[in-house]
Amino acid sequence: MQNKTFALDDNHIDDDVDTEIAKCINLENLKSFFLFAGAGSGKTRSLVKVLEAITTSTVGENLRLRGQQVGVITYTNNACDEIKRRLKNDALVYVSTIHSFVWDLIRGFNTDIKKWLKSKLEADISELRDKKPSRQGTKAEIDRINKIKDKEERLKKLDNIKKFTYNPNSNNTELESLIHSEVLQLGASFLTEKPLMQKILIKKFPILLIDESQDTNKGLMNAFLSVQTVHKDKFSLGLLGDTMQRIYGDGESDLEKKLPEDWEKPAKKMNHRSPTRIIELINKIRSDVDVQKQQERQDKKGGFVRLFIIASNKDKQIAETDVMRQMASITGDAEWNKRESVVSLILEHHMAANRMGFGEMFSKLYKVDEFQNGLSDGTLPEIRIFSEIILPILEAHKKDDKFAIANIVKNNSWQFNKRYINEHKTETKKILENSKIKIDELCNAYDNNPDITFRKILEIVFASGLFNIPNGYKPILTRTSEEREKVANVFSEEIDKAEELSVDKINCLDEFLNTKFSQIREYSAYINKQSPFFTHQGVKGLEFPRVMVIIDDSEARGFLFSYEKLFGIKQKTDTDIKNEKEGKETGIDRTRRLFYVICSRAKESLAVVAYTNNPLGLKASLSGKGWFSENEIVVIN
Repeated sequence: MQNKTFALDDNHIDDDVDTEIAKCINLENLKSFFLFAGAGSGKTRSLVKVLEAITTSTVGENLRLRGQQVGVITYTNNACDEIKRRLKNDALVYVSTIHSFVWDLIRGFNTDIKKWLKSKLEADISELRDKKPSRQGTKAEIDRINKIKDKEERLKKLDNIKKFTYNPNSNNTELESLIHSEVLQLGASFLTEKPLMQKILIKKFPILLIDESQDTNKGLMNAFLSVQTVHKDKFSLGLLGDTMQRIYGDGESDLEKKLPEDWEKPAKKMNHRSPTRIIELINKIRSDVDVQKQQERQDKKGGFVRLFIIASNKDKQIAETDVMRQMASITGDAEWNKRESVVSLILEHHMAANRMGFGEMFSKLYKVDEFQNGLSDGTLPEIRIFSEIILPILEAHKKDDKFAIANIVKNNSWQFNKRYINEHKTETKKILENSKIKIDELCNAYDNNPDITFRKILEIVFASGLFNIPNGYKPILTRTSEEREKVANVFSEEIDKAEELSVDKINCLDEFLNTKFSQIREYSAYINKQSPFFTHQGVKGLEFPRVMVIIDDSEARGFLFSYEKLFGIKQKTDTDIKNEKEGKETGIDRTRRLFYVICSRAKESLAVVAYTNNPLGLKASLSGKGWFSENEIVVIN
């Protein structure tokens, strides 16, 4: 009986954390806090419990009387929906993604938005004018001039805009639309520089809770922190997360270290997801970073971990099937023999892209920092026009589904919005006939050339005039025939690569457009989680009984991550050493975080599959680290 009581108490070791958070949101004595919540610690459960406590207490009553709300910022729409469902859609709690939250805060301030945009466009134009390349008539010069023209055109039309619009789930290609990055920049700027905006925020949301705070945009996070510093007695900022699980580059790397001393900093110790052995592993992975340690539930003892080391030149499909067979034997779990029962987690998107056949298009765009997040989650406007409009049209065409095609066009073409239709009622029949002709042209071009490129598809769509084209493509599509010829030569001749093909948005878009359109189908399946592979971004907050982590630096193709450096069989570069001395983030830091995230998804058993050109060296190095015991390391010959 005593053992059962101990188990119950131990499993509830974190219950006081929720009580501690609740004390921070006393309207008479508001405090801000950072809740450390490691993998599987029940962070969302704590968030919901605190919100339920607010909605049923005098705090909630007082907020309702004042017409105020509790603001909750989460990372995805799915997370928003789940929290709303658990709270039975209580209107006291306003739950949204970061982009929606900021837009609701700044929308309607059209004069201020226009002033900010005018200043930004003028600064961008000035910077572009100063960036004259050493040689005239080159691609760099053509792109620079077209960028200037595009920004000048937008600047010229600013005065005609009375009301700005934005949709977090749209490409935002209309003249009056703001793009995603502009909304975040505007929010950070207004909150930092405008006392009125600060007052609006704290008047509406005296309590603001931010989930996955480690991945919240750095500029915006710093703006929220500055508001809290100025208005600490009237504004409670609650951050929930774990910096070890930061996976996006625009998050604040040293968030915990930047917080004021007077903040409360509760920590959850329990991992409710994984058994003992997996928790031991993830504790060791993060031990060189901080002192945070998790413990298992008393009813989740045991668990299985194995590291399989395989030579890089082996057939990977055969090798991974063998790993699954061995794991079934080791664990006594026959589900390991079923491909659909095992989730494969990979280092990063390049690996999935290469394995699924969209590596060429993906690699061209991933070089641009600004594109990476949108490319990784499918929200990049320059991709969405292909994945969410063109591909569905062509898929419906293959099935001869004219009704589906008509719906896609009506839902996405500017020619079918209510305002335009009302203004052109007498031309409705002509508009319908014209759209059918244009769609037929697109479908015929696709049918006649299975290797058609994104560029050709885009040119057909642009010429049709049916859909608004994402802004990033405008400098490319507005080139003269002479400019197009010069640009084409850039990709076919050996020229000054340092000047012509630097990591520039237009260069990368040009390279992407020259790849085969057929890749978009596999890309779309991957983004919509219809593939057997997930990355660290794709599994944020998820958990699976059987996890196979696939490590292969040769497939990753990036300098941002290196498992062989993390595991100690590849030397650090001079840059790594320099960054370490200066306290800057290194590829090893990034890789360690990703390894922690993907290993911590496992609920029962974990297989780490490491491909390397030095199997014996990897075994010796990892044996020395103590992450895996000798009997847990298997070299497959």
